[in-house]
Amino acid sequence: MSIAAPSFAAWDHARPGVWMFTDDLDRDQAVSLVTRLEALGYSSLFVPETTGRDPFAHLAALGEHTSKLVLATGIASIFNRHPGSMQQVSQTLAEQVDGRFLLGLGVSHAPMVEGLRKLDYSRPRAQMQQYLEAMNASPYAGPPPPRPPARVLAALGPRMLELAAEAADGAHTYFVTPDHTAQARQALGPDKILAVEQKVVLETEPARARDLARVSISRYARLPNYRKSWARLGFTDEDIAELSDRLVDGLVAWGTAADLQARIRDHYDAGATHVCLQPVVEAGDEDARWAVLEALAPGAD
Repeated sequence: MSIAAPSFAAWDHARPGVWMFTDDLDRDQAVSLVTRLEALGYSSLFVPETTGRDPFAHLAALGEHTSKLVLATGIASIFNRHPGSMQQVSQTLAEQVDGRFLLGLGVSHAPMVEGLRKLDYSRPRAQMQQYLEAMNASPYAGPPPPRPPARVLAALGPRMLELAAEAADGAHTYFVTPDHTAQARQALGPDKILAVEQKVVLETEPARARDLARVSISRYARLPNYRKSWARLGFTDEDIAELSDRLVDGLVAWGTAADLQARIRDHYDAGATHVCLQPVVEAGDEDARWAVLEALAPGAD
């Protein structure tokens, strides 16, 4: 599928990027990560926000050590900052890294927002819409970035995808299939960013590959937002409860490097503007993680 390149995109989005938790890396390791990713030809790094590093401060520091890599929040929670503060920090970071910043915003999950933050999570779509409106109304008097940071919304279901089409520059999807990518593209229209996260396991032995994938899936399977998303994609309650082979194979790409590349192409063919890869390896096995990233590297210019 041919997708119009957003005029505000600051990167070669057809080259895959990387989605990664970096809180297990110290400062020097994180710097080594981004310089190595850039040398391998990856076009972006998406980092999440949980309860660890502030992603904006972290990406600002990493931006000092890169010149091409687009740095993205995947995603920053709207419940962690006032919309005026989010406007300031996103504009400032975009200016500091010469426009190489993509702002991913999301509503997170009820257990995090209500359970940990003790905040209201009763109307996530309406809360996101109000937040975006408040951001738009917030003044910013600092030096302008070379280009305003594009905003993408963490969106899985039809209502949040609709909002991403109406009030943002696109969507960032997570733990989805190529079928979902096709549905998301239809909801967004042809001109919006659709940045898709895809977990990958470089392992050809089926039982071993699926065991690694299940560890990753199990961390998310208790969250209602993902369970609902997977159900909409046709996975049964039994699939989700048992983390069936069907669920694993649909959500996580495994096999040879060629198999993983085929899944990446499936997302692009379905309408993704960008695919960011998340290697799934044994905890702490950096050699295995880099083996995946090197095998799938798009190559430097």
